[in-house]
Amino acid sequence: MKKITILGSTGSVGTQTLEVLSQHPERFELDGLAAGGNVSLLIQQALRFRPKRVCLATEEAAREARAALPTGIEVLQGEDGLVEIAGSGDADTVVTAIMGSRGLVPTLAAIEAGRNIALANKETLVTAGHLVMEAAKRKGVSILPVDSEHSAIFQCLNGERREDVRGITLTASGGSFRDRTREQLQGVTVEEALSHPNWSMGAKITIDSATMVNKGLEVIEARWLFGLDYDQIGVLIHPESIIHSYVEFKDNSIVAQLGLPDMSVPIQYALSYPERLGNASGRLSLAEYGKLTFREMDFDRFRCLALAYESGRLGGTATTVFNAANEVAVDRFLRGEIEFLAIETVLEKVMEKYEPIANPGLEAIIEADLWARRTATSL
Repeated sequence: MKKITILGSTGSVGTQTLEVLSQHPERFELDGLAAGGNVSLLIQQALRFRPKRVCLATEEAAREARAALPTGIEVLQGEDGLVEIAGSGDADTVVTAIMGSRGLVPTLAAIEAGRNIALANKETLVTAGHLVMEAAKRKGVSILPVDSEHSAIFQCLNGERREDVRGITLTASGGSFRDRTREQLQGVTVEEALSHPNWSMGAKITIDSATMVNKGLEVIEARWLFGLDYDQIGVLIHPESIIHSYVEFKDNSIVAQLGLPDMSVPIQYALSYPERLGNASGRLSLAEYGKLTFREMDFDRFRCLALAYESGRLGGTATTVFNAANEVAVDRFLRGEIEFLAIETVLEKVMEKYEPIANPGLEAIIEADLWARRTATSL
């Protein structure tokens, strides 16, 4: 019986993770839950799954949860509570599904406590990949990818020698605006941007998919997960989202992982690895699809992806700044302060103003993150 703690339980990945656990009660037990401000949903989750402890972002939210939950469930609060729930308890695996760079410190706490990480928070590796991977190696814990693209690469590499890998390709749906020109992106609304053709995701990641920042973050994450150079990581638009990613080997063989666009499959594999369990999701019929289509990535059309590669090659705190500036820019777009295309303008201007620090420690990373947020807010 594997014991699981979920950070970000009320978000898209968190709720789907709980459904996976409910399908296999004989294999998984919930140890802890952490959420932001969605108190009512967390209370429902806690009453259903009965974890030993839960955490909420604010004192007010924690007070409301304490009043509704039985005394046997400990209620924590704030950033300190988040770190405590990540590193304490009996969990074998911590699912890190908190959105944004907030996931870094609790992920490091979970690693230091010897927990395996089911990583759904790509910003953790984008912000401080060298620190996370070094800590995981030192503590002997596994970083198991939850993103469908990285799960695909992970599966394709099973049993293979890394020195035989020529490169990997992450597929991208193209997002809400994949068939629009840059001219047609002028004045698009938040509602249009949030209408993803294939996947059901949270607001921030859906906007990131439309700008292709999400794929840029995945490129940086892949660099750390699989120890590859940026020249070995490609991106291809694949509108159907059936081939989730693939690996090319030096003998010209290509191994791909296919499946319906359903996050429950990579979530479950990260939890059950190295075993595969039955899943209630639909089965893929290639005959029904008839054909799969692909397009070369246009880095001029998707300027944010080019900026992600640029920040990755610069290294150090450049990726921290890229991620933090994007989080602010997306939030400003969702609140109606800036237009859609201004997201990339904010990223470009913040990156132009910054001189990266090589091999930063945690304090330097936090300072770079805060600087980028202030700068992106002021533009």
